[in-house]
Amino acid sequence: MGLLIGLFFGVGLLLIIAAFVSPSEAAAGTDGRLRRRSRELLASAGIEGLTPGAFMGACVITGLAAFVLMFLVSRALPVGAVFGLMAGWLPIALVRSRARRRLAEFRELWPDVVDNVASAVRAGLSLSEALAQVGERGPLPLREPFRRFGADYASTGRFAESLDRLKARLADPVGDRVVEALRIAREVGGGDLGRLLRSLSTFLRDDARTRSELESRQSWSVNGARVAVAAPWLVLAMLSFQGDVIQRYNSPVGALIIAGGAVICVLAYRLMLRIGRLPEPERVLR
Repeated sequence: MGLLIGLFFGVGLLLIIAAFVSPSEAAAGTDGRLRRRSRELLASAGIEGLTPGAFMGACVITGLAAFVLMFLVSRALPVGAVFGLMAGWLPIALVRSRARRRLAEFRELWPDVVDNVASAVRAGLSLSEALAQVGERGPLPLREPFRRFGADYASTGRFAESLDRLKARLADPVGDRVVEALRIAREVGGGDLGRLLRSLSTFLRDDARTRSELESRQSWSVNGARVAVAAPWLVLAMLSFQGDVIQRYNSPVGALIIAGGAVICVLAYRLMLRIGRLPEPERVLR
């Protein structure tokens, strides 16, 4: 117990120091790859006010707490270590799940946003005014980013920079395409803006309907993969309450068996997801 208390004290001290010496958000270009990917994941999930350092710290603390709990229950170091790693990955899995739900929700709403912009343009508003009014009359989940776009444009008068900030807040592949199409339409000008918006709305609606149908048909593969991977670890968790049985894993051979099972589960899960899940659209127009 003294060793565990010292470990927690050291991790807590490092997190406190990191909060004061970590680079600011303005120095995003010099951040490490892990910090950059954490920031993108948080933005895709719509989580604001949480820094990548705090997010990674939460993963570490969750993993340590699970390790200590399972070690105290099972008195087997390999069992505590494997459940600690799983718990450390849990915040990442939850944020990714939230990001997928958010992007799926946005995918259904983008055609309505484009229709609102097209209607406003036909009514005589400029493109910037049409985008700003989405923050007042558009779909509720997308109002706040467009409301902040209107505030940015009103304070700076710079349409391109306001669009860039809008893309960063949305962190959505479909949103990137919509924003870049609107940027090109404004720069090119002409009387084809209404036709472009109608074509874009039709394309987005067809794409969302097709993807929704495919995801509903292939969801059984994803659910089956999750059940198949979770089953052996639930059994191991229940065996942890039987001291004489779980102590058989408290040996080099037992640790090797647990590690091998973990590697096999991860590889099988990733393979089943790759087979059964549609590829997620990437943000290529950041």
